[in-house]
Amino acid sequence: MTAAGCRRIFADKKSGKNAHRPELKACHAFLTAGDTLVVPSLDRYGRSLHDLITMVADLRQREIGFTSLHENLDTTTPGGRLVFHAFAALAEFIRELIVAGTREGLAAARARSRVGGRPTVVNEDLLNAARDMLPNPKHSITSIAMLLGVSPGTLYNHIPDLRELRASGQS
Repeated sequence: MTAAGCRRIFADKKSGKNAHRPELKACHAFLTAGDTLVVPSLDRYGRSLHDLITMVADLRQREIGFTSLHENLDTTTPGGRLVFHAFAALAEFIRELIVAGTREGLAAARARSRVGGRPTVVNEDLLNAARDMLPNPKHSITSIAMLLGVSPGTLYNHIPDLRELRASGQS
């Protein structure tokens, strides 16, 4: 970006799938007429065809150019604008292929009885031990969780009647 002559670089930590990103807003607010927004690639600027076209059209309305280094696009020319629309459509198509592939992979994993996420540490013995300790007011939920090697949230998630068990020991 520095080699491209950018005087300020904005770096987003959020996904490019939507336009509601703080750094993107700050970048757009920083730009003035006559400037050119330079992005490393179209997919880093936005993933939706609608968002890309809307954002570039807004820039054009404000007399701000748009350049994408990876695709070698420059929307300050009619040919650049034509190529921009073609690349924007391709970027959205590729994103949709990735989403579809992910969904198919998850469905195939579920069909094989595989699910994502961390393996559970909770078993019946752990839950019974927690239930036995809960009525005792000497033990806090946090200390019970620590003794059992789980988080307090895990106890709340796996013992629906936790509050009632806790209350039964405090009468």
